[in-house]
Amino acid sequence: MAGIQLYVVFGRLAGLGKEVLRYLAEGGYTPSANSFNSTGVRNMFRISRLQQLMQQMPWGVLDRAVKEHGSDRHCKGFSSRDHMVAMTYAQLSEARNLRELEDSFNQNAGHHYHLGTGPIRRSTLSDANGKRNPQVFAEVALALMKAAGRTMRSQRQFMVYLLDSTSITLQGRGFEWAQAHATRTAGLKLHLLYASDGFRPVHQSITAGNVNDVDEGRELTIEAGATYVFDKGYCDYSWWGRLDAAGARFVTRCKTNAALKLVQQRPIAQDDAAVILADRIEAFKYKSNRGGHRNSYEGNVRRIEVARQDERPLILLTNDLDSPAVQIAALYKERWQIELFFKWIKQHLLVKRFLGRSENAVRIQLLVALVAYLLVVLYKARHGLKTSLWRVLSLLRSGLMLREQPQESAWKRRRAQQALIDRTQLRLI
Repeated sequence: MAGIQLYVVFGRLAGLGKEVLRYLAEGGYTPSANSFNSTGVRNMFRISRLQQLMQQMPWGVLDRAVKEHGSDRHCKGFSSRDHMVAMTYAQLSEARNLRELEDSFNQNAGHHYHLGTGPIRRSTLSDANGKRNPQVFAEVALALMKAAGRTMRSQRQFMVYLLDSTSITLQGRGFEWAQAHATRTAGLKLHLLYASDGFRPVHQSITAGNVNDVDEGRELTIEAGATYVFDKGYCDYSWWGRLDAAGARFVTRCKTNAALKLVQQRPIAQDDAAVILADRIEAFKYKSNRGGHRNSYEGNVRRIEVARQDERPLILLTNDLDSPAVQIAALYKERWQIELFFKWIKQHLLVKRFLGRSENAVRIQLLVALVAYLLVVLYKARHGLKTSLWRVLSLLRSGLMLREQPQESAWKRRRAQQALIDRTQLRLI
C-alpha cells in the first residue's frame, strides 16, 4: 500500500495523467502497455465477432414466438434464446457433433455473459432439438429475411423472384422416419423463394421429400408487378392463370408435350438472331387435360426458343408479351443463382451433417442454417465489405470469439503506449 501511495504522489508531482492515476488506485498494480491506447486513454471493452452477429438477431420476434408457441414451457434452464445461440454457434463453427459443440462453446465461458447465455450440455441440447417447436426458429428466419430486404433495396423497377427446391438426403440409423415419405431418396425438401437482385431468400418451407414443388408454389402470396422464374416442376396452367390475373409475370420452361397453337409469329431483331431462334404468341389448345383437370388460364403465352451451344434449344414460356426476347432469356438464366445458393449452404453450413436424428432436430438445424446465412449477409452489408460472402464467413469463422482491435496496426499502438510509459517513468525519476 505504501508503494502505491508513493507512486501516486510522484505521479501527481510529475503531472501524470488522470487515467493512469485512476488505474493505479483501482487496480493496485503498474499499468501494462496494452492498458491504454495511443492517446493515453484506457482501452474500452469490445465485443466479439459472434456478439456482433448476434446483435442483428430479432430477439423481440423470438420472445413473441416463444410466448405464442409455448416453447419454453417446462424447460429447465435452457431457453429458446440459449438454444438459438448454441445452434447458431454450431453453424458458424462447423461443429461436427454435440460433444465437439459442447467442448468448443464452453471453453469460451468469458463470452457467455455478453451473449446472454451460459454453458451448454449436449444431453440438454439433444432433448431441446428433439422437442422444441421449430416454428419459433422459422419466425426468426422470416424476420431476418425482411431485415435483409430492407438493407439491400432493389435497384430494379420490378422484383425478380426465383423459385426452386432442394432435397436434403437423410440415410442411416436414426433416419428411418424419412423412409415413410421417400420417393427416389429418403429425406426432406427445402422450398425457397429467392430474390435475384439481393441474393437473399424471402420465403422458405420444409416438407417431406415426396411433396411436389408446385404444391408449395400454390401457397405463395403473389406480388403484383413481380416476375417469378421457375423450372418445369411448377407446371400448373391454372396457377399460372392466378399469377397472370394478379398482375405478376412468370418465366418458365415449356414441357415437350404442351398442347399449344400458334396465334402470331413475332419478328426477331437482327442483333438477337444468333441467340433467339423463334418468338411466337401462342394459346393453349384445350381447357382441360386427360385427367379432367380444368385449365383456367385465359390469355395467350409467349413461346421463345433460345439457342444453346452443343445442346437442344431452350424453350421458354412467359406471359410477358412486351419485353425483348433476349431480356426474357436473361431472366431465366438468373435462375442459376438459386442453384448456387443451395450449393453454397450445403458446402459451407451444416445442412448435410446433423446434430440430431429426429425430424424435429433436422428441421431446426435447417432453419438455423438459414438464420446463420442471413446474419452473415447482414454483417457484410452493415460493414460495407466488398469481398465475397464465403470470404466474410471464413474470416468470421477464424475468430468467432475474437474481440476486434482498432484499425491502427498493433505495432504502432505498442510503440506509442511504450513511449507514454517511458515518459512517465522518466518524470518519476
